[in-house]
Amino acid sequence: MKRFLILGFIMGMCYFTLEGFWRGWTNIVMLFVGGLCGALIGLLDEYPQYFNLKIWQQTLISWLVILVIEYSSGMLLNVWLGMGIWDYSAMPLNLNGQICLIYAILWVPLIPFGIWLDNWLRWKLFDEEKPYHLLSIYHDLLTLK
Repeated sequence: MKRFLILGFIMGMCYFTLEGFWRGWTNIVMLFVGGLCGALIGLLDEYPQYFNLKIWQQTLISWLVILVIEYSSGMLLNVWLGMGIWDYSAMPLNLNGQICLIYAILWVPLIPFGIWLDNWLRWKLFDEEKPYHLLSIYHDLLTLK
């Protein structure tokens, strides 16, 4: 659990920073939303006896996890609590203004980096197995290996 929290915080900070640069601002709750997504994505290859997934499978599952978390947190934070952190209502193919196809597609090239970053952090912080090279992960994704 301690590793999950540490990795979630670091991944959350990465997301928080990325979103700040992309949108020009962000909200502190995105640290937790992004951290939860990052930490869950990182778990997909941590138990090979249960999850021996190829990178394209990890990317697809991660993409679905992110969309469910983004939609759920959007409904809670933006709709029910009225925080107004994001609103995709004006975007085409949106679902209740909380997720939209254009931004959903943008997650696909970011996910392999998140998978690699989780593995790299585990290697550096917890002396786990050295990760594959980042370019080999993208190569495997593009060739569906």
